[in-house]
Amino acid sequence: MKSLLVECGWGATRRKDGFLKRKYKSLIARRGKKKALLAVGHKIIIAAFFVLKNKEKYKEPLLHNSAQRNKRQIANHLAKLKELGYDLMAV
Repeated sequence: MKSLLVECGWGATRRKDGFLKRKYKSLIARRGKKKALLAVGHKIIIAAFFVLKNKEKYKEPLLHNSAQRNKRQIANHLAKLKELGYDLMAV
């Protein structure tokens, strides 16, 4: 059963951008990759249960691109570039 959860988790996290991919990335920092994959697989099973129970289509939660999230991503990318030796302030 765990291998099925992991396979589902890997598939969901390989999308370009989506709720489950963001959930996976947020869980990696706190729990680690293996536990994050199981958690994403668990979310898929829960969603499938409610789709079958309520007999309605799956609606992925909306993604909100907040200004705070965008600033944090920019800061992280600039820090990574600085680690690699690129100084963007000099350009």
